[in-house]
Amino acid sequence: MPSWIGAVILPLSGLLLSLPAGADVKARSCGEVRQAYGAKGFSLADIPYQEIAGEHLRICPQEYTCCTTEMEDKLSQQSKLEFENLVEETSHFVRTTFVSRHKKFDEFFRELLENAEKSLNDMFVRTYGMLYMQNSEVFQDLFTELKRYYTGGNVNLEEMLNDFWARLLERMFQLINPQYHFSEDYLECVSKYTDQLKPFGDVPRKLKIQVTRAFIAARTFVQGLTVGREVANRVSKVSPTPGCIRALMKMLYCPYCRGLPTVRPCNNYCLNVMKGCLANQADLDTEWNLFIDAMLLVAERLEGPFNIESVMDPIDVKISEAIMNMQENSMQVSAKVFQGCGQPKPAPALRSARSAPENFNTRFRPYNPEERPTTAAGTSLDRLVTDIKEKLKLSKKVWSALPYTICKDESVTAGTSNEEECWNGHSKARYLPEIMNDGLTNQINNPEVDVDITRPDTFIRQQIMALRVMTNKLKNAYNGNDVNFQDTSDESSGSGSGSGCMDDVCPTEFEFVTTEAPAVDPDRREVDSSTAQLGHSLLSGSLVCVALAWQRLCR
Repeated sequence: MPSWIGAVILPLSGLLLSLPAGADVKARSCGEVRQAYGAKGFSLADIPYQEIAGEHLRICPQEYTCCTTEMEDKLSQQSKLEFENLVEETSHFVRTTFVSRHKKFDEFFRELLENAEKSLNDMFVRTYGMLYMQNSEVFQDLFTELKRYYTGGNVNLEEMLNDFWARLLERMFQLINPQYHFSEDYLECVSKYTDQLKPFGDVPRKLKIQVTRAFIAARTFVQGLTVGREVANRVSKVSPTPGCIRALMKMLYCPYCRGLPTVRPCNNYCLNVMKGCLANQADLDTEWNLFIDAMLLVAERLEGPFNIESVMDPIDVKISEAIMNMQENSMQVSAKVFQGCGQPKPAPALRSARSAPENFNTRFRPYNPEERPTTAAGTSLDRLVTDIKEKLKLSKKVWSALPYTICKDESVTAGTSNEEECWNGHSKARYLPEIMNDGLTNQINNPEVDVDITRPDTFIRQQIMALRVMTNKLKNAYNGNDVNFQDTSDESSGSGSGSGCMDDVCPTEFEFVTTEAPAVDPDRREVDSSTAQLGHSLLSGSLVCVALAWQRLCR
């Protein structure tokens, strides 16, 4: 039997409330409340037809009420669910921004690499046929490593590209000197002259800088979108505390118990409740804003000197230029190597007779403009970056703004224009307490929510740390440094991947303690940087040279 029945007396003369002695309050109907309660999907068996004494209530005012114990429990749970949905809906924009833009950028970068590899492959097949196809794994390995780096693999870009240039010099050195036999030790000596001889001209230095900076920026930016997506998804799923649930019930559904189901909470009252319930989320805002600022800076890099699209699209032309430099300087390079490494042994007569330095008289054929691939993912990097920058700016301060956004909702509060005819937690009247400031520590005197300011939410603190780590990576990427591959054991090696801005010195807006690139000789870093980038493009070029030589050898 519903609990309210015992409190109601039904004499033959009519329906009267059981009131305390001396009370002359006329029973009020709960018809309007019954209608609103039923519209929520609850059973009308829980609710009386007229007001009853409210001593049983634990949250709402213990005056004459339309609420039973069962109603208060169900409405408390309802207020919790509605609050969780409100937070999720309010943060929908920022969550979808990171989800959709991450998908678009990732799709773009992957397709860009696929296009670059396919373009090189198509051209080399047309030009060199079977000779290229028999050695195509050299190109495939290059792009495999680039893709592995982009997707977060443990690849040191500089080392990978430096190794490529050394191998390329060894291979081409043998082709331009077919009359000699070179041992592995001799070829190792040759590779040590890469920096000194600059056989490929200035192309390796420039291309290495471009490739490392562009890939570091692209990978870190997409990682940033991933972190933003994950943090937003996690933070938007709130678990209100018991104190918060009590405050939500009192704000959203105690009007039902008072027979005022159509009266909505006062705006300022709502703000204090939401600031108390979302105090930890507001504390995320500082680190979130720093993260967004760092994302915007890297986005600007993607538009300018770190534009991976402008690096990958003409990479075949850069390869051809480097190879032609090697062809033109072949005699000087050979002479200097012989001087430093010693005179090599003559090759067998058959090989010497069938090969000659004129193998390289044929020049590499660059693409015609109409042969270039269409932009990746049906768009361009500039368009993607312009779009994401606008969305990122809108997502700043999103967590501290949650209470204001929620309380602006007409379905939640009476609004700022109706400050007298709203629910203030006790009755339909103006809400008088002052509005609390944002954040956990400012809730010590919150009049609506019991908040323990000595116990920060560990889950939110984890998200703050994730943002802090990602912000640091973004700052490094902004300066062309890859924090994952900085050699702290040998500060003279300069082996950090992506040594950054050599031609145009990068601004120094950021200072780091644990992620600063090791101090090395500027000239050495510059050479290392460029070598790595050119390795990228030259790897494909090396096969072209080999193909040209083999083509003549096989005639």
